[in-house]
Amino acid sequence: MAGYSACTYHTFFYLLFTILLMMLSNNSISVEAQTRVGYYSRTCPRAETIIRSTVSKHFRLNPNIAAGLLRMHFHDCFVQGCDASILIDGTSTEKTAGPNRLLRGYEVIDDAKTQLEAACPNVVSCADILAIVARDSVVVSGGSSWSVPTGRLDGRVSIASETNNLPGFRDSVETQIQKFDAKKLNIQDLVTLVGGHTIGTSACQFFRYRLYNFSGTGAADPTINPSFLTTLQNLCPDNGDGSRRVALDTGSENRFDQSYYTNLRNGRGVLESDQKLWSDASTRTVVQRFSGPRGLSRLAFNVEFGRSMVKMSNIEVKTGTQGEIRRICSAIN
Repeated sequence: MAGYSACTYHTFFYLLFTILLMMLSNNSISVEAQTRVGYYSRTCPRAETIIRSTVSKHFRLNPNIAAGLLRMHFHDCFVQGCDASILIDGTSTEKTAGPNRLLRGYEVIDDAKTQLEAACPNVVSCADILAIVARDSVVVSGGSSWSVPTGRLDGRVSIASETNNLPGFRDSVETQIQKFDAKKLNIQDLVTLVGGHTIGTSACQFFRYRLYNFSGTGAADPTINPSFLTTLQNLCPDNGDGSRRVALDTGSENRFDQSYYTNLRNGRGVLESDQKLWSDASTRTVVQRFSGPRGLSRLAFNVEFGRSMVKMSNIEVKTGTQGEIRRICSAIN
């Protein structure tokens, strides 16, 4: 193969490797968790088409909804497993807890469930709707698709206090690693899944402390790029409106890409827990890989994100007598 450069060989084998990685990870993880791709192929063959069109419809009306739906699936899986317990209404359920009060997109789940109940009554679980909706939210935002294994049942327990173990915006990298490890997710999964912050926003109240009095110093967090600090201070004045929303991935809040990692490398991470992924040696190498040459880094991120999402979506899946298929996602049967 004379005439081909070393770069060409590198790109070819990298592409081959990533494609094989995606195929292997999707298959092996789904078997282990008792879920499988195509679970509804006979019982509700239009399930994914109905869900996809529902997400697309709501996204056209409000592009910000995609980030809310992706985050909702993440928050669901980290509490009681991926069982749609986050959707249950009540005075002290997960939905009412602090980390979940600002989540958006419940109406999308309800819309999809209503259509699915009309097409295939008592067949498609709310937990599976959440997993598929998360994938479709990435796709409508410009990210790559992946095969979602299905077959989860809906849980019957939802307790607000159990959200205390969700990863937080002040967490050290060590704490983040511990929380992900408790769900059998490794450092690669951690850095990859947090990359979901490439879409969406955060309220000033969750990071303003970094801008004016970080760790009681009376000064800003030194890891913030000076020019970016000025931008954030203009958006979030001291004692200003804490509910004002700011893009987590500057200049790309509605586009699913790898620029989030480039921003971390350049000191432009909004949340403290995000910026620490670059500052800490144990996670920096993954950030570096995703913030490298645009073509290869984007391909790597898309492949790894799909793989880690499949892995995450199989956390503590309910099957058999462990759960049910809710008729209404917000209430236990």
